[in-house]
Amino acid sequence: MRYVQLRAFHHVAIHGGFSRAADALFLTQPAISDQVRKLEEEYDILLFNRKKKQITVTEQGERLLEITKRMFENEAQARELLSENRAFSSGTLRIIVDSASHVLATIAKFREKFPLIKIEIKTGNSEDVIESLYAYQSDIGVLGAAPRNSEIDVVSLGESRIIAFTANSNPLSSHKSLTLGQLSAMPLVLRETGSKTRQKLEAAASKNSVKLVAAIEAEGREAVQEIVASGAGIGFVSEKEFSHDDRLVPIQIKGSPILMEESVVCLRERNGGKLIKAFTAMVQQTAADDGITT
Repeated sequence: MRYVQLRAFHHVAIHGGFSRAADALFLTQPAISDQVRKLEEEYDILLFNRKKKQITVTEQGERLLEITKRMFENEAQARELLSENRAFSSGTLRIIVDSASHVLATIAKFREKFPLIKIEIKTGNSEDVIESLYAYQSDIGVLGAAPRNSEIDVVSLGESRIIAFTANSNPLSSHKSLTLGQLSAMPLVLRETGSKTRQKLEAAASKNSVKLVAAIEAEGREAVQEIVASGAGIGFVSEKEFSHDDRLVPIQIKGSPILMEESVVCLRERNGGKLIKAFTAMVQQTAADDGITT
């Protein structure tokens, strides 16, 4: 077993293919394929299922991937330690958010302190955030109702009520508040099933013997907002995330508040990375300044 073989396997697994792994490592695809093949032959093990152009990791490959993730993360941290003087003079911090609004202030502070660090931001629902962290595709995640387990470090950003909203042109905009029962009879624009906002809403509705049915289902908060702004129905969002758009009007939900807890998360095994550590420290300081217990 050689380092180059493990590195080739690792990148094929995390990038989902031999060509993408070759691009990431600045090697040719045949070179990557050869290194993986030799590793499989040496240990008489199948690490990838190869069906036409589809590459999937086998069960044994998944077990090896868990090891190589730790191995290459430790290598990256060792590299950071050895080049500590240059730790903040280059690099990229990858953030995946269900809503960027919760960390915009922290991102601004981080950019001011470390102007040479590139920040990449992508969006997704709560399931996407966790999957991206475990796949090492992102360094930091922002989501609602973070999982409480030993593998995830969590910094709480506090709680916010879920509210309804509609277009100001919609006759329903005259209502300051509505019950879940009343809302269930209206055309609803709901997020995809992986959305924590939708999960919280449906759980609260079920408690009240109410069923919420989507007239329109849309992926992403921005898509819901634009559909609702067109006059198509009523959407839902946490109060902190409500866009104060002139086209939209908030509507409170009567009854016990349905709360969303927003958090910043990272894999515990990666929390020693310089960029991750610096960013989460800023988030913690901001939370402390706002009186939030993390």
